[in-house]
Amino acid sequence: MTIEGRDEKRGNRIRLGMVGGGQGAFIGGVHRIASRIDDKFELVAGALSSTPEKARASAAEIGLDPTRSYASYEDMAEAEAARDDGIEAVAIVTPNHMHFPVAKTFLEAGFHIICDKPMTTTLDEAKQLAEIAKRSGKVFVLTHNYTGYPMIRQARAMVAAGELGDIRLVNATYIQGWLATRAEDEGSKQAGWRVDPAKAGAGGAIGDIGTHAHNLACYVSGLKVESLACDLDSFVEGRRLDDNAHMMLRFQPKNGVTAKGMLWASQVAVGNENGLSLKIYGTKAGLEWHQEEPNRLWFQRLGEPKQCLTRGGEGAWPEAAAVTRIPAGHPEGYLEGFASIYSEAADLIAAHEAGGEAQSGLALPSIEDGIDGLAFIEACVRSSKDNGAWTKL
Repeated sequence: MTIEGRDEKRGNRIRLGMVGGGQGAFIGGVHRIASRIDDKFELVAGALSSTPEKARASAAEIGLDPTRSYASYEDMAEAEAARDDGIEAVAIVTPNHMHFPVAKTFLEAGFHIICDKPMTTTLDEAKQLAEIAKRSGKVFVLTHNYTGYPMIRQARAMVAAGELGDIRLVNATYIQGWLATRAEDEGSKQAGWRVDPAKAGAGGAIGDIGTHAHNLACYVSGLKVESLACDLDSFVEGRRLDDNAHMMLRFQPKNGVTAKGMLWASQVAVGNENGLSLKIYGTKAGLEWHQEEPNRLWFQRLGEPKQCLTRGGEGAWPEAAAVTRIPAGHPEGYLEGFASIYSEAADLIAAHEAGGEAQSGLALPSIEDGIDGLAFIEACVRSSKDNGAWTKL
């Protein structure tokens, strides 16, 4: 699909800018790699750091045109909007507190948005941003990357097709151990902003990884959390944000059944790396998936032996095949999950610019998912402050 005015030398690639993601920022590199895997984007501009010297050095390191390396995101939005070959979309990969002002600026300047999660630091900001996005008419995609994994797409499709029957139980876990000590005092940039309420928002572990578990539980089950009872802890002395969360969930009723669930998010579970897992049980069958073995989906019908469904293997559904790039047995995972989000975002942006409709079957996390994520964080905080009382989202 071609967009009018596209530089022929770049083919159909969408011109991408990036805010954040400079030297020492892990997630910026992930986004850059993911945006190029399916060859639908080309990074042409950036405000890669709030420190001008670091922004220039970061741009040079990745080969960005120095004339399109900006000292601030405001300068970048203004300059790129004035160019005939300016960016068409911007990836926002800053710490959480910058998501709102950066997204607002670029939406109002006429650019599409690909934003890391959580969408903002407060629910009020998320709702404001949704209104701004609606007025702009631009595409807004949230990079909940785990929704791009092939076997997660298959699990979602199986639930939607009724393979599990009516959903009764949804359990999600995301546990890590990397913040079991005060890494924020040991020079870790990644730890520093995540434990700072001014940069991370009201949620520590729940904002950083709990939102992934919440999003995945809802994405696959097709249900929304109605209320929760949450117990937040800051086990590491002096830490101002939670590093562990246990909670019970009640989902909105569907077909007369109110599904129940549990969610555990922790960054102090010593020995764990990225233990994201999801288990869903219905009246007819159950599903189980683990992010550290992402190419396998366990499925068990009532009264039958458990099956191991594999990415690209026998029993793979079209929804999984649509985001599968290599033959069965070759691992796909984290980077490819991000790439699926970027690839579908490109299709959506291209269709929007061409004045047509995007292809059917896109299952991208949207601004509505961003609002749900902030409602989840704020409900967790309110519930915990009220001694774990049931709290509506």
